[in-house]
Amino acid sequence: MSKIDVLNRIKSEKVIALIRADSSASLLDCARALSAGGLNCIELTMTTPGALELCAQVSKELPNVLLGLGTVLDAETARKGISAGAKFIVTPCLRPTVIAVCVEAGIPILSGALTPTEAYSAHELGADIIKVFPAEYFGPAYIKSLKAPFPNLQFMPTGGVTPETLGDFLKAGAFATAAGSSLVAAAALKSGDWAAITARAKVFVAAAAAA
Repeated sequence: MSKIDVLNRIKSEKVIALIRADSSASLLDCARALSAGGLNCIELTMTTPGALELCAQVSKELPNVLLGLGTVLDAETARKGISAGAKFIVTPCLRPTVIAVCVEAGIPILSGALTPTEAYSAHELGADIIKVFPAEYFGPAYIKSLKAPFPNLQFMPTGGVTPETLGDFLKAGAFATAAGSSLVAAAALKSGDWAAITARAKVFVAAAAAA
């Protein structure tokens, strides 16, 4: 997929599912459960043990899933993630070297930022999407405020995104959203309650469609 194809798919689905876990053992099943619920844009975080190996496995076994690698803090991890099959890279904060690797590789980079200065700096460095994190402390109004001086920047709020707030974030001008624990509950992941995760994914899909 080209960079434009990846970005268009993220925009179309409107929700990236963040998977964080203590073990990589059940994450493939979690990805399948999310996909069954209609969410095929998934971000595996580097805080998960064996994330790079799992990234390669998911890329191979679930080709319909648009898989990204998140919580990437250094250039070497970004390179390894891209080699493992990640279709996009996500950082929790402004990391210029990670952005540079992705720009060189032609891979979409979703750069973490919070302040207007960080957001525009990420844009100048080549970030495709500005991941506004943590968004729960500022809410949809903050996205609307950022879009006023930066109408050409694409923002993705992360943190505090729920079925109840998702529509408000999109209406405020968000390019897409990302949801973690509000979508993939730790208890459901630990117990392997895939039906619950699929059902929750459907709720998010419905909320995005309504917006």
